[in-house]
Order: sequence, then structure tokens, then C-alpha cells
Amino acid sequence: MPRRTTYHVTRRPDGQWQTKLVGASRASAVTKTKAEAVERARALARSKPLGQVVIHTSDGRIQTEHTYGKDPYPPKG
Repeated sequence: MPRRTTYHVTRRPDGQWQTKLVGASRASAVTKTKAEAVERARALARSKPLGQVVIHTSDGRIQTEHTYGKDPYPPKG
């Protein structure tokens, strides 16, 4: 079963917004607005068989989550 590819949208200390893959050392995208970062994250997540976007508020709390692709629940077996 493929693992879910998760991207987080967070605010950077310089005030810009970033889209970052879990486990990556660098951001996939850095934008001026949160909306641009969310759209970039959604496009990246939709391009994967199982994708997820976790959107954070400016203070770091999780605001919302979106999943894309066919969820393998209930699991076979």
C-alpha cells in the first residue's frame, strides 16, 4: 500500500508562507500569501496517489486538513 504524501503549509519567520513535504529539509514552495501556498500544496498533493495537505494558522496551530486520492479504508484483511 502506498504511503500518504503529506505537505504542510506554514508561516515562515520572515512573514512568507511555505509548502513543505514532511521529512524534507527545504520547502517545496515559498509564497507571499497563504492562499498561494495552499494552492501549490493542493496541486502537489493531488499529483500523488495518496496526498494530504495540512494547513496551519499564522501561530502554528492546525487549521484544517485535506486528503486526496482513494483512501484505503477500510483496510483489506
